[in-house]
Amino acid sequence: MMHIVKTSVGVMQVYENYVIGIVNEGETVTDLSNADLFKIAKTHFKNKKFVYISHRINSYAVDPVIYIQASKIENLVGFAIVSSKKIARINSQIEQIFSKKPLKTFTEINDATEWANNAVREADDK
Repeated sequence: MMHIVKTSVGVMQVYENYVIGIVNEGETVTDLSNADLFKIAKTHFKNKKFVYISHRINSYAVDPVIYIQASKIENLVGFAIVSSKKIARINSQIEQIFSKKPLKTFTEINDATEWANNAVREADDK
């Protein structure tokens, strides 16, 4: 792991090609908390492509409108959602409607990080 950043709603683990976000139990992720991702993009991924991985260990609410704003981060190449819970995977289908970037759902974090590394590699090749 490169770096751990505490945010207003949880923590973000910053790696070479991706960020893993873990939101605290009971939080609501809104445009306001989305500012943390913009800050990390500027600080840790300046001039470098990356993927945001939402590791949904805890139960919390997501305002899907955040994807409209987050999709404006130019060097963000996609989103991954990781959860073993069926409801989280169903919710991700709704969230996908709001994203202008690829959004994939996984049950295992290793599958998401592998996809993220490949997505960044492919984006770099373009």
